[in-house]
Amino acid sequence: MSFILGHVSRLGASRLGPLTASVSAARRLASSAPPAYEHIIVSQRGDGGRVTLIQLNRPKSLNALCSPLMSELLEAVTAAERDPAVGAVVLTGSDKAFAAGADIKEMQDKKFADVYRGRFLAFWGGVADCSKPVIAAVNGYALGGGCELAMMCDIIYAGEKARFGQPEIALGTIPGAGGTQRLTRAVGKSKAMEMCLTGDMIDAETAERAGLVSRVVPVAELVDAAIQAADKIASHSQLTVAMCKEAVNAAYETTLQEGLHFEKRLFHTTFATDDRREGMTAFVEKRKPKFTDS
Repeated sequence: MSFILGHVSRLGASRLGPLTASVSAARRLASSAPPAYEHIIVSQRGDGGRVTLIQLNRPKSLNALCSPLMSELLEAVTAAERDPAVGAVVLTGSDKAFAAGADIKEMQDKKFADVYRGRFLAFWGGVADCSKPVIAAVNGYALGGGCELAMMCDIIYAGEKARFGQPEIALGTIPGAGGTQRLTRAVGKSKAMEMCLTGDMIDAETAERAGLVSRVVPVAELVDAAIQAADKIASHSQLTVAMCKEAVNAAYETTLQEGLHFEKRLFHTTFATDDRREGMTAFVEKRKPKFTDS
């Protein structure tokens, strides 16, 4: 690209026609190219690329969550949310570790004033703010921040050898990105207390029985299973999917009566959408609906 631009500058104005067009095209390609990440790998999967697959990629540290990795992750999630062609996101790690925790070396020398004034870990919760469904595909270790990151997702699929835990107590601290809050809501007070106070891990089957994960899948099939589920979600109306996700999440924040009222209002709201009409019309006409996300 730099060679082309240098060559252009040496040519006379009368000779710039075709080459100028080539330079403009090159610039457009450069600006539209996906960003280069250091700590994650992003690709498009599913029918027409409507599923964004994000893979954590710090293998030497078992995908320990450092601030640069989390910044890249949030950037990729935001890009997927803003892309109208994307209907769902899958987040995974490696067969050995989804994420073995936060990067202890990054935290080791921090003081109270540093973390308090800097609102350390505050921006991590942005993953949970994505309006599009996010599925965590967890193989291997999901410990500390890794377990918290998985719980920020809407659905968790686990490989048979997955291990979940909140071992912060052994480091003289406590979970700081949702471990005491989301875990309690997922598995109940007693199991959450046991995990947070002992630091012990639970296996995939125990996690499924406790309600932490939706499905346990063979290791080699895990990512494909998550992509398949995400692709099915992405086949529906994005507008309606977002409403449904919002309604389910509201159940954690409201009383039953408030939640039922909120659900009813969103249900009524779907009747103002083209996709609700198309979905019901297609059902009556015994054909597949053609949603327009409107």
